[in-house]
Amino acid sequence: MSDTASRTDESAGPRHTGDSTVVKPGDPRYVDLISGTNQRFIGSPERIRLITSTADAVHAVQEAVREGKRIAVRSGGHCVEDFVCNPDVEVVLDMTRMSRIEFDHARQAFAVESGALLFNVYEQLYRRWGVVIPGGICYSVAVGGHVCGGGYGMLSRTLGLTVDHLEAVEVVCVDAQGKAYSVVASRDPDDPNHDLWWAHTGGGGGNFGLVTRYWFRTPGRTGTDPSQLLVAPPAKVLFGQTAVPWDRLPEADFRRLLLNYGAWSEQNSAPGSPGAEVSSVLVLNHRAGGPVALVSQIDAERPGARDRLRGFLTALVEGTSVQGDPTVTEAVQELTWLQANRHLVTIIGNQPIPSVRGATKSAYLRTNYSTDQAATMYRHLNRPDVHSPGAIVMLMPFGGQINAVAPDATASAQRDSVIKMRIENWWVNPADDASNIGWTREIFQDLFAETGGVPVPDSATDGCYINYADADMTDPEFNRSGIPWPALYYKDNYPRLRRVKGRWDPRNVFRHRMSVEPPAAES
Repeated sequence: MSDTASRTDESAGPRHTGDSTVVKPGDPRYVDLISGTNQRFIGSPERIRLITSTADAVHAVQEAVREGKRIAVRSGGHCVEDFVCNPDVEVVLDMTRMSRIEFDHARQAFAVESGALLFNVYEQLYRRWGVVIPGGICYSVAVGGHVCGGGYGMLSRTLGLTVDHLEAVEVVCVDAQGKAYSVVASRDPDDPNHDLWWAHTGGGGGNFGLVTRYWFRTPGRTGTDPSQLLVAPPAKVLFGQTAVPWDRLPEADFRRLLLNYGAWSEQNSAPGSPGAEVSSVLVLNHRAGGPVALVSQIDAERPGARDRLRGFLTALVEGTSVQGDPTVTEAVQELTWLQANRHLVTIIGNQPIPSVRGATKSAYLRTNYSTDQAATMYRHLNRPDVHSPGAIVMLMPFGGQINAVAPDATASAQRDSVIKMRIENWWVNPADDASNIGWTREIFQDLFAETGGVPVPDSATDGCYINYADADMTDPEFNRSGIPWPALYYKDNYPRLRRVKGRWDPRNVFRHRMSVEPPAAES
């Protein structure tokens, strides 16, 4: 089957307008555009092109391919690895100028360009139409990479992942002859480009092409009223926020609190279960950085919402020294959803230091932590040789509506977990790189020591999250499980992703150190 019928290249459709901005070395803006949020990685590209339209993107990709230049695409700059800011990259295609959010009447779906930042997406969708996508809490992440990696947030337990509402995606690809073109791939299984849509529902960024825009519409929604075509957030939420200082959490109490959180998550993560209405983030700061903190929320208009949230908070601290403490179990206020979302991104999704350096790891858990793992967590969070205030473990209950979707329906394969864990460390001084990277590696290795230092897909764990990509998973020094890194992130979906790669990026133009391998690379 030919793809030419549904594609647009430089010889057809809208012409390149020439209004993109090109920044090269010597331009005072260059130094700001050769790095992202993680300042561990600094690039040295020959040029950065700020893309303004799909036609401009096709032109920019074609130009780079014609010149034989290695390219990388950046939307929000939040990639935690060196996929974009890499000395091998010669041309960076920056999508920040493509940030429009509008309703597309032809598709009866919401069109969001890939450079749009999550917080702006939430504000615009809600203010203009009363709808939302259930994305993440870091406000300055752009949708370009967030969505194609799966996209998870505080509303996901009740509304699913962002990709569960993805109607279509527009991608600039390069064919076997080196011709750049744009193509739209949709959720419709009869669409000849459907496999490209599927790959953008969890396959991760920088693999198949350059995403210019997404369209969102909730499956099964029809009609012409935009407010009815995508899920809506709660009008009001009950929002809990509390913190427990480390001096109130001796080891036995910490272990109990952690295991309580895991047990509650196990018992309340089935699709449609009442407990799935509660979302939370448990922030386990290293002692050097702050207390153990918790934020939680539930739709205030759900029957029994206040009792359900109070029950969660009570279960969390049961059997600890803070059991019955009203500053924990009663620290709840009613906010509009928009107020709560704004507050949440300032206390969790905010990174105020412009020169921050970071390291990140992730794991999906299918069951609660073991008592040994709880002790390991306490030990590493209280190590006296660690002085970084940015050393953190974040836990989020998974499941609910996320787990109502089959693991192969989208490329997001983890569909029966109960907890998503993120280990991160943020610091400023390059001289502290070794010690801070070392801490993230050591706590992760020790937590999963029985399975080769990684959360292998088995009865207890289910791999890693591609939006928190970790190059250590490709290194046998740190991944001693014998499980190839793609199986950790993609599981059984990886062979299909490779076939998609072979069809839509046969020249492997879009690549990085953890990109999907083309079929030709198979031995």
